Amino acid sequence: MKAIFNKVVIAQSEHPVVIEGNYYFPLESVNIDYLSETSHHSTCPWKGEASYYTVKVNDEISENAAWFYKNPKDAAKEIKNHVAFWKNVSVEK
Repeated sequence: MKAIFNKVVIAQSEHPVVIEGNYYFPLESVNIDYLSETSHHSTCPWKGEASYYTVKVNDEISENAAWFYKNPKDAAKEIKNHVAFWKNVSVEK
């Protein structure tokens, strides 16, 4: 699977974790140079608190378009050190 933004592959993995229809890419498969952490957070009752990244490729920006769980709850421990994408980031095979 690949995460693509502004025609650039920003993450690629043969084994992303799929939860609730979202693909969580292992951190080592993500080009972190395109991400910058924001102050935005949200809470999932069973996964815990999510933190967000803004995605920037060249001059194209999508705020809070990637999220991750620094300290997921036990039920979601498989997505620790993983990043998921949404908004203008497409996930494709």
